[in-house]
Amino acid sequence: MSVLATVLAAAEEAEPSKTAFYVIGGCLAVWAVLVGSIGIARPQFAASVGTSRGVIALTALLVAGALAAAVLTG
Repeated sequence: MSVLATVLAAAEEAEPSKTAFYVIGGCLAVWAVLVGSIGIARPQFAASVGTSRGVIALTALLVAGALAAAVLTG
């Protein structure tokens, strides 16, 4: 095994998997497009206090998850 192959193998082992970030980030992107398109199509979307708080809470959870995954795998 060459020195380069050994160094590359060690670098791959040391680097954490970014799968969690990709999954959570993808969910956040899909959620943003969904909320945006529903909000444009239906101006009364999330008109009640409970619904708007739920949308805000889910958005904040996805953002926090994506940030945490980015920091932990970065």
